[in-house]
Amino acid sequence: MKRIDRRLVGVLAVGVCLPATADLLSDSSATLLSRNYYFDRDYANGTGPSEAREWAQGFILRMNSGYTQGPFGFGLDVLAMGGIKLDSSAGRSGTGLLPFDAVTREPADEYSKLGVAAKVRYSSTDLQVGTFQPLLPVILAITTTRLFPPTFRGGYLRSQEIPGLTLHAGNVDRIILRNSTDEERMGVSSLNGRFNPSGLSDSFSFAGADYAFNDHLTGTYYYAELDDLYPRGDGASKAGTVDNRTLSTMFTYKWRAHSFGLGYMQLNGSSAMPYIAGTDVNVNSEGAQAADFVNPKERSTQLRYDVDFTSYGVPGLGATLRYLRGRDITLANNPAASKENERDVELNYLVQSGTFKGLNVRLRQATYNNDFSRDFTETRFYLDYPLKLW
Repeated sequence: MKRIDRRLVGVLAVGVCLPATADLLSDSSATLLSRNYYFDRDYANGTGPSEAREWAQGFILRMNSGYTQGPFGFGLDVLAMGGIKLDSSAGRSGTGLLPFDAVTREPADEYSKLGVAAKVRYSSTDLQVGTFQPLLPVILAITTTRLFPPTFRGGYLRSQEIPGLTLHAGNVDRIILRNSTDEERMGVSSLNGRFNPSGLSDSFSFAGADYAFNDHLTGTYYYAELDDLYPRGDGASKAGTVDNRTLSTMFTYKWRAHSFGLGYMQLNGSSAMPYIAGTDVNVNSEGAQAADFVNPKERSTQLRYDVDFTSYGVPGLGATLRYLRGRDITLANNPAASKENERDVELNYLVQSGTFKGLNVRLRQATYNNDFSRDFTETRFYLDYPLKLW
């Protein structure tokens, strides 16, 4: 009798669970990205290593479930990354592709990391808790600057209950840097001695809204606080004074296959623009290869040209030329600092058909000069090949 009861309970459980999990499985997806990355930087002056050059192979697996049925839908996302050293040495490490020993500078032969996020959906509102990669104005985890992107541990709420309006809110307490496997406390990017790198925080909170007035105009407002570090006037200022207001503009004129861009950025206040170390800054210099141009009091101009060769019979091929020049820089630890400039050239090709459809080939070259740090030239070449598993 007990055995019959158990079988009956089992049948009932399966009958209840299968409909509930149908969307969880049928709406799931999995992709595997293979990334082969070569990074070569040659320094023209200053002390320290004369070069940083590494070659590595990486794999990024993303598995995203659908949601269970019902008013509240539940699901799970998995993110796994694995990197393999193809070429490097103690004298050439530190590119950001591979972990390396802080004392010997010997690079790791391989490394891997795994992140999991639980998620729940109600109506048009999604909550994600665990590992995630935000792409927001105040916290930007770009995916292509190195072998792997940084990831965060925390919670993220996104709501689209009102047509045209998207609300964002979240909190993170740890970051896993792009070439690390450790969950670490967060600091402020301290390039050029802008801030104190020893100042660390256990909490980054953010909230914001995007509203689409029409297909061509969107308004955005965000607020963020890195506990004990910024915003201005808040916290314990463990990283030093944070006092910054940044104006960033970019105007682009498109004519047939050509785009011409003119940008201007102005930093006001006594400090550089703060952002989380290991991420990217979301201003008009985002995408520049060598520098971010957000030093204290800096004024920068940018000229950019893009061309799409589809109109010339080569679909998938594009090119970018970019020149940035910054002036009036004021660094507390270097009174002589005043200017910097960068020249970028980029070629990008996306295979359109055949066996290797989706393969992205990208070549980038930059020349960077300044009067407060080391000058260098840099070349990056990488191949991205996405494979949809299901």
